[in-house]
Amino acid sequence: MKKSIRVLFTAFFSLIAGFSLACTSYLVTPGASVDGSSMISYAADSHIRYGELYYLPGGPQPEGSYFQAYYRGSHKPLAKIPNPPHLYTVIGFMNEKQVAIGETTFGGRRELNDTTGGIDYGSLMFMAMQRSATAREAIKVIAELVEEYGYYGGGESFSIADPNEVWIMEIVGKGTDWQYNRRTREYYNADKGAVWVAIRIPDGYISAHANHARIMNFDREDLKTSISSKNLHLINEPGISTVYAHDVVSFARRKEYFTGSDAEFSFSDAYAPLDFGSARFCEARVWSMFKEVSSEMQPYMDYAMGYDMDNRMPLYIKPERKLSVQDLISFKRDYLGGTDYDMSGDIGAGPWGLPYRWRPLTWEVDGKEYFHERTTATQQTAFSYIAQLRKDYPDPVGGILWFGVDDANSTVYVPMYAGMQRVPQTFAVGNGSILEYSEDAAFWVFNKVAHFAYLRYSMIMPDVQKAQSELENRFFAMVPAIDKTATELFKTNPELAREFVTEFSVNSGNYTVERWEQLFRFLMVKHLDGNLKKEENGEFLTNRYGRYPIVEHPQYPEWWLRLIIQVTGDKFLVPGQD
Repeated sequence: MKKSIRVLFTAFFSLIAGFSLACTSYLVTPGASVDGSSMISYAADSHIRYGELYYLPGGPQPEGSYFQAYYRGSHKPLAKIPNPPHLYTVIGFMNEKQVAIGETTFGGRRELNDTTGGIDYGSLMFMAMQRSATAREAIKVIAELVEEYGYYGGGESFSIADPNEVWIMEIVGKGTDWQYNRRTREYYNADKGAVWVAIRIPDGYISAHANHARIMNFDREDLKTSISSKNLHLINEPGISTVYAHDVVSFARRKEYFTGSDAEFSFSDAYAPLDFGSARFCEARVWSMFKEVSSEMQPYMDYAMGYDMDNRMPLYIKPERKLSVQDLISFKRDYLGGTDYDMSGDIGAGPWGLPYRWRPLTWEVDGKEYFHERTTATQQTAFSYIAQLRKDYPDPVGGILWFGVDDANSTVYVPMYAGMQRVPQTFAVGNGSILEYSEDAAFWVFNKVAHFAYLRYSMIMPDVQKAQSELENRFFAMVPAIDKTATELFKTNPELAREFVTEFSVNSGNYTVERWEQLFRFLMVKHLDGNLKKEENGEFLTNRYGRYPIVEHPQYPEWWLRLIIQVTGDKFLVPGQD
């Protein structure tokens, strides 16, 4: 690797120190989906996050109640923010009005990380869902909260959607500029708040983001299509497709991040300059998804791999086919398979084709720095989801959060309806934690299966994928009937309709965990001690007396055996051979 690239590479990891290199998000507009739904995805890729399904009940709020904000990266208490008179119920990262939000952290310029603000990205997401009936309202809530309470943290990209629209919003702190107030005799941060831009993805198009800011140039001239934060009251005007902080350009000029004309201003270039790491580990995941639906992405491969920084990918593209929930689930399981960057085929995969590498992502040998690929599917995912938002159904029925815990490659996405009034015990907050094992917690049951599969990936994963398909196909087959019944119930008895979708979601979640525990026991028996017990349709075969299993001993691939010889020489050579 050339020295110049190494410098950029090191700078990238310095930049994101303290943040999780996490999360891949897809955005699909109604005109780009097979059923006219809006869809976004999210993956909470973290080494400290626990996989659970959040549930924040809504309804009337007592006077004096408040939201306690915490920094999601450490659980540090931040501001206490008064609640409005009414809140919407939140299930995971979707509310009862079918407003869904996802994110990826991009960090941005290190000096802009603000630790004085009262609200961080996680609290912004939850509060926006609690207070918003549309995606536009959510953008307004986020903008107003950071202005009033200050923004804690670095750069974030948000996916924000409702059944009609999909937006991407990127936000970064302003750092700290300490000033002394003579009247109060206190110091305060004169750069309180954040700079941000929100853009509506045109209908019929898709977008994606993966830990790097993707908004570049945007319209600030046409007042019929764009407004600044000084005119947030106009955000619901139908023609508005761009909203931005009023000082997004002037602040960059003041910090000397940008010196060109207003028309040349790029949010990403000013606040999160691109380098090798942000291309190879971040933009490559966007490219890998885009290439699956557009034949025009090949020219961007060198950019995505960090070798042509000037050929930036577009923020959004028009797919050559319409996408389904199943498509987005498939994209979530991508590990650059079939490309030259697929890690399942190199020596690091071991004899059984493991497509992952354990952290750290970068490593050094003989004074030279090397790296592993950062793919969409990764072992350290706490949870992920596809939010499907449908305008042709009542809100409690229209919104489905296809939710899974742990590694996307080995999870099962379970339908959780927007009208849910409780969550499955197996997925509930408080059933275990990242430091506390729980026998019936979805997170731990799925981790058991995944970690066992990592031992002999190519041998064990086919059984995992078979069970995965069995369950997901079952849910996809059942959802249309649930939709129909719940919609009819809603016409005469909305509460009964909510209870109906609750029962379905809760039972589906609990059944999935039970089925996965059965799978773990089956895999343990089948692959015990590196042996392979023969079976047919899940039933183990025995000898003629019905007493003992028929056991095979899978051979290491020849290339692996040759590698052992290459490294050890004649150490294991049987004596007496020429």
